[in-house]
Amino acid sequence: MLGRKPGPCVTEDVPLVGADGYQALRNQRRTLAARSGLAVNRVDHLLDRYGSLVLEVLDIVAAEPELGEPLPGAEDYLRVEAVYAVTHEGARHLDDILTRRLRVSIETFDRGVAAAPHVADLVRGHLGWDAAQRDREIDHYLKRVEAERESQRQPDDQTADAARKGAPDVVPVSHVAEAIEGAP
Repeated sequence: MLGRKPGPCVTEDVPLVGADGYQALRNQRRTLAARSGLAVNRVDHLLDRYGSLVLEVLDIVAAEPELGEPLPGAEDYLRVEAVYAVTHEGARHLDDILTRRLRVSIETFDRGVAAAPHVADLVRGHLGWDAAQRDREIDHYLKRVEAERESQRQPDDQTADAARKGAPDVVPVSHVAEAIEGAP
């Protein structure tokens, strides 16, 4: 392979996950809203976030209608989005859900602090968390947010980076993870 030129880039021709069928669903958003019981603006939000995968999200809401309610502490999001992050996207930690999957940490004034316990309660059954794990996940998230805030008060990038890294690493998800880590 060395010495050979790579072929032409195909990125422009590869659709993103959820892109295929997006426009057709966008045209049906009022019908989707009526069927799901959600407001059209909520369906628009879900379409913008999940594209054609919105049907998976709406299936969860159909099975558990309470997940179609706003997420306490981050009312622009629905509860189903936190559950979907775990059941369909592979999220395993509260930090991952709030920062990368939903982006609540950058899209809400309090960086998701108020939403954190609610999200932890929504996903703990799916992840097999006991009460202690739930509390560790929330504690880790709050420390990460505080470290981010502290980093923004620093006079230079090096000091800011050190402050940001001040939050401890996320804890193992379950006793299974602890057993795997301890295996020879």
